[in-house]
This record gives sequence, C-alpha cells and structure tokens, in this order.
Amino acid sequence: MSHLFKRTAVADTTVSRPGRRRLAQQLMAGAALSLGLGALLPVAAHASPAHPKIGFSIDDLRLERWGHDRDYFIAAAKKLGATVNVQSADASESRQNAQIENLISRGMDVIVIVPFNGKVLGNVINEAKQAGIKIISYDRLILDAPIDAYISFDNVRVGHMQAQGVVNAAPTGNYYLLGGAPTDNNAKLLRQGQMEVLQPLVDANKIKIVGSQWVNEWSATEALSISENALTANKNNIQGFVASNDALAGGAIQALAAQGLAGKVAVSGQDADLAAAQRIEKGTQTMTVYKPLKLIASTAAQMAVDLAKGKTPAYTSKMNNGSADINTILLTPIALTKANVSRLVTDGYFTQAQIDGK
Repeated sequence: MSHLFKRTAVADTTVSRPGRRRLAQQLMAGAALSLGLGALLPVAAHASPAHPKIGFSIDDLRLERWGHDRDYFIAAAKKLGATVNVQSADASESRQNAQIENLISRGMDVIVIVPFNGKVLGNVINEAKQAGIKIISYDRLILDAPIDAYISFDNVRVGHMQAQGVVNAAPTGNYYLLGGAPTDNNAKLLRQGQMEVLQPLVDANKIKIVGSQWVNEWSATEALSISENALTANKNNIQGFVASNDALAGGAIQALAAQGLAGKVAVSGQDADLAAAQRIEKGTQTMTVYKPLKLIASTAAQMAVDLAKGKTPAYTSKMNNGSADINTILLTPIALTKANVSRLVTDGYFTQAQIDGK
C-alpha cells in the first residue's frame, strides 16, 4: 500500500489544482478503507420509496423462535414491495455491531434490530441516523440510543402470566426464579411483572422465594446447572420454578426429571417453542406464554415500510429508552396451558402431530 501512496504523491505534482483536490479525496477514501472506517465513506444509495430495502439484524438465529420471526417478516415485507437483508449475530455484541455497519454501508432505508445487548449499540445507531436510516427495535428495547420505533409484546404482562401460571398450579410453597439474560432489557420487564404477582403472596407468607438468578444468553444448559444446585440446596423442597422462557424451563425440567419430580413441580415459560408445547402436553411444563410471531413480524414489516415511505405507523404507546420517549406498538400475549395449547395448531404454528411428537 505504501508504494501506491508514493506514486500518487508524485503524480500530484503534475496535475492542476482541481485534480490535486480529487486525488486528495481519493487518498482519504483509501485511508478510510485501509483503517476499516466505513463511516467515512459514502453510503450506498437508498432504494426507491416503492421498494424499500430493510435490514433485519437478529440476536441469534440458532434459537428456534427467531427463525419463525425471520420467515414471517420476510414474507410480510415482500408482500409490501420491500426486500430484506437478514443478519444473525449468533449472540455476539461485536458481530452485531459489525453487521449493522454492513447494513448501513449497503444503504438500507430501515434497519430492524433484535439486540443481543441493548446497551452497546449507541455508536452504530448514531452512524445509521447520520446516514438517514430509520431504526426499529424489535421485541427487545435498545437503550440510550436515538431509535425511531419499538415493537414488542407487553413484557410486564408476560411476567404476570408466568407468575400467575405457577401460582395457579402451586399456590403455596417454595419458589425459585430463573431470570433471562442480564443483557436483555426484557428480562427485567418480565421480572417486574412476576414480582407484581408474587410479592403480595410473599408478604402474606403464602410463598417463599428461596433463590433467583439471571441466566446468561438464556442458556438452557446454564439453567439446568442452576436448577440442580437450587434443588440440592433446598433438599428438593421447591414447588415452583418461575422460568422466564421455554429454554430455561427446559433446563429446570431436566433437573427435576433427574430427581423424579418432573410434572410434580410447576414450571412456567415463554415463546411457545415446540419442545415446550410437547412438555405441556405431557404435563411436565405447566404453561408457556404464546406471542403470535406472525403478528409481531407482519406488524413490524408494515412499520418498517411506513417509516421508509415517510408515513406514521399506528403506534399504541410510548416507551422511554433512556434517550427519549420512543414511539411504540405493544401487542397482547396469550397464556397457554394444557387446556388451550391447541391454539398453536389452530394458528398453524405447529401441527398436532408435531406436538404429539410423531
């Protein structure tokens, strides 16, 4: 690279002043490329309003739930005349930042983000805003950054449903709380909703919370280890695990099964994963919270296209993310137990044969 700059410098002495200015600009662009400073380079042209380009940056497509969101989102966006570029961060902060920078360089009109860590995206989102790109926070709220919109289900209400589902099955006794990833703002909202149900029962001495722990990356393996330790510490005297999603529920149930307690201890969940639906059918998981993914994905696609075209989406509320009050759409979740888990079949989410494990 050094010989190239030397040759350019020599050539510069023989050209006119406007030519020297053009060469100086080329040198700056070359330096930016060599340093990886994509933000210094011109951003690719945006799409036409009739055919918006949408980036979809997803936390981790290795988790079952996000594959459904992706597919529904792409289908809905396509019907609206948009194209979608999907990136999976595979639970990596640095990878997600780099992928969003890539989407910026490709000239997206809107970038929809499921954040792995909602606290570390401020710089790259500022870059997007400088490039005139709209940002939607999907399912999880991005904090302390100038996003344009947020769409999710009412996560405090989800927490209510999880706690109430366990209380309905085990109204007294010892409870253990398996919280979600500490990097996920939704985990805190779920806990808020859970405690709004549980604290009055604690105060009335009807239940006792014998422990609680956040689970990194919503890991079922870590939830298994935590649950095993909780059962050992309490000599198996736990009547309920308030697990904040189905992966954590699966870890808890595996620990319970090893002690012959699966189906005898109430366990909540969230996301209506296939494995959770099967466990509910078998009676080892008490409930899950179903968030119709086709609804959130199609609503988000409409929101993205509206923003790309300069229209105002049909917001339902506002949510403060530490930077501003963000225009928000909150959707309504559905609690599922064995009595109504067939809703997943009715909605075409799974077949009955899949739930039956056939």
